[in-house]
Amino acid sequence: MKEKDENSLIAQRRAKLDALRADGNAFPNDFRRNAVAGELHAEYDDRENETLEAEPVRVKVAGRMMAKRVMGKASFIQLQDMSGRIQLFLQRDALPDGVYQAFKGWDVGDIIGAEGALFKTKTGELSVRAESIRMLTKSLRPLPEKFHGLADQEIRYRQRYVDLIMNEVSRKTFRMRSHIVQYIREYLNKLDYIEVETPMMQAIPGGATARPFSTFHNALDMDLFLRIAPELYLKRLVVGGYEKVYEINRNFRNEGLSTRHNPEFTMLEFYQAYADYNDLMDLTEDLLRGMAKELHGTTTIDYQGSQYDFGKPFQRISVRDSILQFNPDLTAADIDNLESARTVAGKLKIPVKDSYGLGKVQIEIFEKTVEGHLDNPTFITAYPTEVSPLARRNDNDPFVTDRFEFFVGGREIANGFSELN
Repeated sequence: MKEKDENSLIAQRRAKLDALRADGNAFPNDFRRNAVAGELHAEYDDRENETLEAEPVRVKVAGRMMAKRVMGKASFIQLQDMSGRIQLFLQRDALPDGVYQAFKGWDVGDIIGAEGALFKTKTGELSVRAESIRMLTKSLRPLPEKFHGLADQEIRYRQRYVDLIMNEVSRKTFRMRSHIVQYIREYLNKLDYIEVETPMMQAIPGGATARPFSTFHNALDMDLFLRIAPELYLKRLVVGGYEKVYEINRNFRNEGLSTRHNPEFTMLEFYQAYADYNDLMDLTEDLLRGMAKELHGTTTIDYQGSQYDFGKPFQRISVRDSILQFNPDLTAADIDNLESARTVAGKLKIPVKDSYGLGKVQIEIFEKTVEGHLDNPTFITAYPTEVSPLARRNDNDPFVTDRFEFFVGGREIANGFSELN
């Protein structure tokens, strides 16, 4: 929509709001609904219209008007609330005097409340035959056009509220995120983990390698940093006797911005005494498999045109072996000593600094040639000690640590290890 046209519509809507103010309370807050669209569809979609007519179900619904179709003395509305949409049917003669005429001047995007009885149209759509209807909030800005929708990715992210109004997929994603967090809490709580909160402002940012955001504490006259990870404080709780702790925490890293990296993000971090990284892999696998089945109804997940199977045992393979698996032209001799590994990196056009040891060079080769191919759930284990400063060295091979990273869809999702102690 052109800016000039949008400004004209906004001016028209402001004039309508002024008229509402002149008539009385433009923003009533005494309307109380007793049902939402999703619940009504779940309970009554399978009822025949004859049953609904014989046993009237009266409801009060409220939400945003997403579409209106005026046909003389009757009209249809698509009403959207937090659970979905339901249709309203309005008849001039069934409403109080003047209400239908006022309704015809309302705009798509307005928030309204209605009361009436459920019925089904000739096409079988569950609807509410409105006996009263009220304007609750006047929408001053027009919604994106129906057929073009909200396609601009930049606007979708910067004006998320508009995205949520227009896109059911986005609303489902938000609801699913809430269910995922709830599932994680319930799962860990049943295993006797204790949920905790640790400081978000820290004098020394630790627990990860990242550039922090800085701030200043006036009362203490000192610099502080927003945390990049809660690790150090969670470890102190373990030392203090809490043998199973977790935190669903907000972290801040003053670094790059992409679809895979956000400066502000939520992370689950948990610690357990008397366990090692194998136990953590077992827990992670069980958590994710159960989550998929409970929240999605199946262990096969469809995502961006691909399928990921969480039902099968997750593959577990070392960094070294994965490099050899995905680079069949390489042999163990090519990556087992620094000079030959540097040669391999050079052929792959991977920049290698003079300070890199063999472990770091192997990781660079892994990230270039393996990581993006790890589609199905996979644990990569035995990370080189050189790139794992906080992890315990493997008892049998001190070149590597008892550490894993979990991948799915070519992305790193989790990192865990037996602690250095």
